[in-house]
Amino acid sequence: MRSIDWRAAIGAGIAAGIVATAIQVVLWAAFGHPLPETLYRDARFAAAIVLGREVLPPPASFAAVVFAVATLVHFALSIAYGVAIAMLVVRRRLLPGLIVGMLFGAALFAVNLYGFTVAFPWFAAVRDPITFAAHLAFGATAALTYRLCRSP
Repeated sequence: MRSIDWRAAIGAGIAAGIVATAIQVVLWAAFGHPLPETLYRDARFAAAIVLGREVLPPPASFAAVVFAVATLVHFALSIAYGVAIAMLVVRRRLLPGLIVGMLFGAALFAVNLYGFTVAFPWFAAVRDPITFAAHLAFGATAALTYRLCRSP
């Protein structure tokens, strides 16, 4: 029976958080979303979980404290979700693991952007195909990274 490799699980969450954000930024650019304003808006959304509504836009501008808190929130959640995905794929082969990771990403989109909006209603603004794609990419990346980096 294979047990979870915690270091690989944490690394998978971090890697998936980076990849999902990069994909989201590329898709924003490809579909004409204003940059960096869209990134600053989303950073304010994440930071508001900890700092409160006072940091929400407008304006969607850069603020170092907001960006730092948003980054911490993003990676704390990425690590937690990466560990959850690792637990789901630890005994799976590559392709089934990727499918489970993507399904987890889809479920995460639903929970984050429909469930959590009860407490954090500002996230309703990012219920869109780009955010959905980023969540799918997160799940697939976490599953793949965990699979590749876990100890034998």
